[in-house]
Amino acid sequence: MVARIIRRTPTKSIKDCRSRRGRRHRKKSPAKNANAAPGSFIATINKSLHSCQRRLIKIFSKLAQIGTPNRRKGFRVLKKVADEPTSLAEESLCRSLSFDAENYRLPPLVSPAKKTVFLDLDETLVHSQIDPPPEKFDFVVQPTINGERLNFYVLKRPGVDDFLRVMSAKFELVIFTAGLKEYASLVLDRLDQKGSLISHRLYRDSCEEVDGKFVKDLSKMGRDLKRVVIVDDNPNAYVFQPENAIPVIPFVNDLGDVQLGKLARFFEGTDGFDDMREAVKQYRAEEDLQQYRAEEDLKWEV
Repeated sequence: MVARIIRRTPTKSIKDCRSRRGRRHRKKSPAKNANAAPGSFIATINKSLHSCQRRLIKIFSKLAQIGTPNRRKGFRVLKKVADEPTSLAEESLCRSLSFDAENYRLPPLVSPAKKTVFLDLDETLVHSQIDPPPEKFDFVVQPTINGERLNFYVLKRPGVDDFLRVMSAKFELVIFTAGLKEYASLVLDRLDQKGSLISHRLYRDSCEEVDGKFVKDLSKMGRDLKRVVIVDDNPNAYVFQPENAIPVIPFVNDLGDVQLGKLARFFEGTDGFDDMREAVKQYRAEEDLQQYRAEEDLKWEV
């Protein structure tokens, strides 16, 4: 018996394999498959429609993120419309998306539940003077202004440390001063050494100059005026929003001053007010009544 040697050689060329493989995986069109059942034909159409619908949804989702043209600022990102924010975080995000950094001095509120208190610095929280040094002062700052280094001797108003600590726990505190940043920033660094009490700092360059006077326009802060109060010793500072203002007696060197303690008690009792302007109105009416009684008592003494 003669053994036969059979050489195994590829029976298919590469080209033939590719062509057959392509034919094997190519799907037949429903229209060309004459023998297909009517049910499978309808199922194929439904599947195609479903796939098309998903693609359209993806396309419109991307288009919604592109935005709509704005006449002045090019394109603005569209916000997702919701009935009600489900959390403070979502509400804060919505405020951030609608924030206009070019028109407002402050960034959006970190905690939307907080109300905002704007505090003046000089003669409201502290009193400062340059050389010669006074008899009483708490610390010295040395800013360089117009190329000259100056000594400012700072006296803190009684109770200012406790006042800032208590207020910062409940309110967004913003120092708004007409003083120069070179000087005021150094004073605030001493009042808030850990940087945990004061949320924001505004200086003279954030004021409006009207007839040579510096005015603090609260409407440009990006805050709801119903949830805002300004405390200042200078009436010129709040002429645009007097209904939001609590005036205080200017502080110079009276170590028996109790203004900040009185203010702290007032702010602690404002939880029930949706509109802080109503609370301010009530506070000022009580202050006017007390002043009237004090003047009447002085008349009788004379």
